[in-house]
Amino acid sequence: MVLSEVGIIADLLWHQIPMHHKNVELGDFVVMPNHIHGILIIDKQNNIDLDNVNNMNDANDVDTGHALYLPPPSPIITFEKPGSQRFQNIGKNTISSIVGSYKSAVTKHANRLGYPHQWQKLFYDNIIRSNNDYQRISDYIVSNPENWVKDKFKTEDKSK
Repeated sequence: MVLSEVGIIADLLWHQIPMHHKNVELGDFVVMPNHIHGILIIDKQNNIDLDNVNNMNDANDVDTGHALYLPPPSPIITFEKPGSQRFQNIGKNTISSIVGSYKSAVTKHANRLGYPHQWQKLFYDNIIRSNNDYQRISDYIVSNPENWVKDKFKTEDKSK
């Protein structure tokens, strides 16, 4: 895959994520012409956010912070007004905050250098729960450039 100017920025800044988020290691990653694929490995032992202690129900739980993520049921039942947590701080060590920071940094640098760029509004997240799932997803990421000619979202616009 030949990277555009924005693709080079995206690649460089991806590899800086562990410098900004000490609890994150990087798995396989690829920059495609109109999207990226990457694996973030979250070390839950180092993921202690004192402002967000209520989210630490179980050592195996990882909160993505994504709107569609449903955490496992809690044994404690609480009742809150609908939407009461919609705009609360989701914490600095969630997948959403890590990806949001990354996307923001890429956009900032692309804009500063005058490169046209726009992210898709959302991202797809998937919690990998087994070695088999990790290998399958890793293989998909590594082989993604080879499959680009068959990509249903492929556009001929090289500015993405």
